[in-house]
Amino acid sequence: MNLIGFMSDFGLQDPYAGIVKAVMAGINPHIHIIDITHHISAHDIAAGALVLETAYGNFPAGSIFLAVVDPGVGSDRAGILAVSDRYSFVAPDNGVLSRIFKLEGELTCYRIENRAFFPGPVSNTFHARDIFGPAAAHLSLGTPPPEFGPIHHEPVRIEWPEPVIGPEGITGQVIHVDGFGSLLTNIPYEIIRQQLPGKHAASVSIGSRVIPVHRTYSDVPPGSALALSGSSGLLEIAVNQGSARDLLEAGPGTPVTVT
Repeated sequence: MNLIGFMSDFGLQDPYAGIVKAVMAGINPHIHIIDITHHISAHDIAAGALVLETAYGNFPAGSIFLAVVDPGVGSDRAGILAVSDRYSFVAPDNGVLSRIFKLEGELTCYRIENRAFFPGPVSNTFHARDIFGPAAAHLSLGTPPPEFGPIHHEPVRIEWPEPVIGPEGITGQVIHVDGFGSLLTNIPYEIIRQQLPGKHAASVSIGSRVIPVHRTYSDVPPGSALALSGSSGLLEIAVNQGSARDLLEAGPGTPVTVT
């Protein structure tokens, strides 16, 4: 498979993402690279894990993912290749694949150590160019995963906040703010459906505000807040044609309750 999904916190102001893609193209000129995003907040491993979770299932089986959010670059943290029966993931071993480990079931992880796949000297600040990108490109050429290095046991997993169902409702929190200022929570909308069967209505409390639940953004006037099922299947709090982050002064970690 020549398709690579590339996600990073590099942004587009600097040349880093373009350099990594150029290195990969030099190894496999027939490679197809899809940019998932390069606007993960700098060093935000949890946000990277969530965005990767949201995106990867839309790719065809056999796709390779290059996920680089790497505040520990140059340290002794491992670089890993994680392989499931559908996809392959190349990343630093710092928890950015945490959601993949939970959702993909059985994965085999290898340490990326074979310097035969590194095109040149390895810097202490740019492993995406020197290690991870080249590994993904060689993998796209059909290199067997065991050739990259030995089995890597117990990859790093970051703790993930889980919603709590109690007598007063479902309690969770904001875990991500997207580019529109919408607040993504850790509450799967399916849990709300299960707890409120039939025609029972739900409302969402965040800070001092109680937000109605609707089906689409346009169900409320411009500038008004609402909660709905987002495209990822999680409860989302948004403002029609506006920013929930700004209106509600909320962000990752802000408590949310569904009643």
